[in-house]
Amino acid sequence: MCKILLSLSICLWSMTISVLAAEPSADLDTVMCERGKVILSDDFAKPLGKAWQPSKGKWDVVDGMLVGAESADDMHGAVLRTPVKERNFIMQYSFKLDGAKSTTLSINDPKGHNSRVVISKGGFSVRKDDSDGSGPDKPVTLQDVKSPIKPGEWHTIVVEFNGPEMLARLDGKEIAYGSDKAIGVEKNNIGLTVTGESVAFKDVRIWEAKPKADWAKNKANVLSAAK
Repeated sequence: MCKILLSLSICLWSMTISVLAAEPSADLDTVMCERGKVILSDDFAKPLGKAWQPSKGKWDVVDGMLVGAESADDMHGAVLRTPVKERNFIMQYSFKLDGAKSTTLSINDPKGHNSRVVISKGGFSVRKDDSDGSGPDKPVTLQDVKSPIKPGEWHTIVVEFNGPEMLARLDGKEIAYGSDKAIGVEKNNIGLTVTGESVAFKDVRIWEAKPKADWAKNKANVLSAAK
């Protein structure tokens, strides 16, 4: 009888953990933009659909998570992209560092690399990318936030684009912000990248966006607090 009760308790505990793991992340508050129509929402309950285009590395859907890892043969970080034809948008997703050196949210426009959010265990940054490879354009880190991101734990990041401005907020707290005219164009696609062993992702959501009515007034205070 005791063995039956113990087995039942373990079963119920496992089911509870599974349900909690499957619960989607809540929509965190935005800073610069208001959410509009949903462009993409993926809880990875099914294998990757046609919306996602892997180009490098290994990507698998496991227990409601997307898991990406670099392949040594590629000599390049793992990359998975999806189309986003918007100038302004908001993206929210949760991630867990599982041995990777870094992960990025990479934004492309029709000409090439546009911008990105770079995440590692030491913190995160927002960056304007090099758009012309060997040409005169250079990547520029717009703001770097030193904030330990503990591996093996889930974190949620919200990234907002408003014209030439980009803003990333980690776990509803620290903010990285930057502005560059090269960012303020219509985007072509976004990509999740992984450098190193593994990163897990879940609850990827993208919305159309427009600036908040009070953004111009609140901008100075938000940026001052972000320093």
